[in-house]
Parts: sequence; structure tokens; C-alpha cells
Amino acid sequence: MLHVDDLAVSRGGLTVLEGLCFGLVAADLLILRGPNGVGKTTLLRTLAGLQPALAGRVSVDQEQITYSGHADGLKATLTVAENLQFWAAVHGQTVIDPAIAAMNLTALQTRRAADLSAGQKRRLGLARLSVTGRKIWLMDEPTVSLDAASVGLFGAMLRAHLAQGGAAVVATHIDLGLPEARVLDLSQFKAKSKRQGAFDEAFA
Repeated sequence: MLHVDDLAVSRGGLTVLEGLCFGLVAADLLILRGPNGVGKTTLLRTLAGLQPALAGRVSVDQEQITYSGHADGLKATLTVAENLQFWAAVHGQTVIDPAIAAMNLTALQTRRAADLSAGQKRRLGLARLSVTGRKIWLMDEPTVSLDAASVGLFGAMLRAHLAQGGAAVVATHIDLGLPEARVLDLSQFKAKSKRQGAFDEAFA
């Protein structure tokens, strides 16, 4: 589903990671670890096609990728249900009820996104992944603002995605309770050289 070969990525014009090689097949879950600033977000953005690789290659069908970054991707004036309907329609999908149930949003369906708490917004942002119909989920610290119960809901949603033949790459510092996950510590790929990249992701 996704193959990375001798990949190097840069941030602010400087190489942060190099020599990355890994792959994903159906039902794979890869957890990215490493200290703050090591390059987890930069790697995810590169895999998602939001910035070019400095070197190497990412082999993937970009039409199968959906990306969840630090922003929840919500329209403040739309309700919970309307937000999910919008994102489903963008991806040619129509079904939103399983996503609403998975992240315990049933009682909030008619509430505007602007009126949700931080944790509720995050749950809605994660539910958005389920309505895209895409097989590869890329997620950057998805559990920020979630309480323990909501982390459990997310873990169950992710497990269901994998059981349906999906795959995921998740940057997180916490244990998601998914022992089947593979862990990739990015510290071992920290760039030894600081060669310049021509692209600055601040302008992506």
C-alpha cells in the first residue's frame, strides 16, 4: 500500500531525517516515536504529499491517503452531522452514521462545531477520517485533548479500520492499547548532515 525507499525530508531548508526505509501493507499500523523536533510531522506531511521529499522515494496511491494534522479540519458554523456530510461528499461518500457512533457523537449531531469543547472537536476531527473511504490514515498526535475514554474510542475506530483492510501511520507519545502496532523510532534516522533543501514547508 505504501513503500518508502531511502527517504530524506527537510524542515526550514535543513535535512532532519534521512535513510528512511519502510513499508505498509493492509492491516498494518506503524507508530512513529521520537523526541519533539525529530521530524515526525515533517515525515507525515511528506508521505501525505504536502511537501516534496528531499531525496528518495515514496511509492503510494495519493488517492488512498487521508491526513489528520494538528488542526481538526472543521467548519465552525456547521453542525457535527453537517461537517461529516461535507467531508463525506468531498470524497464521494455518503454514509456518516458509523463514524458518529464510533466517536460517541450521536447526542451532539445538531450542535455547531464552534460550540464544541476541545475534546469534542478532536473526536469530530477524527471521525472525519472514517467518512473519507480512504485506506491509508496518516495521523499527527491524534489523541491531543482526548480523555481516557475518548482515547479508547479512537483505538477501537482505528482497530476497525485495520480489520477492514486499512493501514495507518500514527505519530504519538502515548500507548494506544494496540499491541499489533509496529514502532519506528525516528531518532535512528536523524540526519547527520544538514544539507539545504530548496523547499520550505512554511509556504506549502
